[in-house]
Amino acid sequence: MFEYELHQARTAELIERADAYRLARAATKARRAARRSARHEAERRVRTGGLRRHRAPRAA
Repeated sequence: MFEYELHQARTAELIERADAYRLARAATKARRAARRSARHEAERRVRTGGLRRHRAPRAA
């Protein structure tokens, strides 16, 4: 009976670890997505002026 209780405790511990790992991965994924979104949003704002000529011609 004691072995079964140890098994149950170990199983519960592994489930908790897996949940914490999944939560950490989801948070990391969300942070990356937010950074990527913010970077794209910043780039989009700069380009909203339409087609503009460069002030200086490009060098050959």
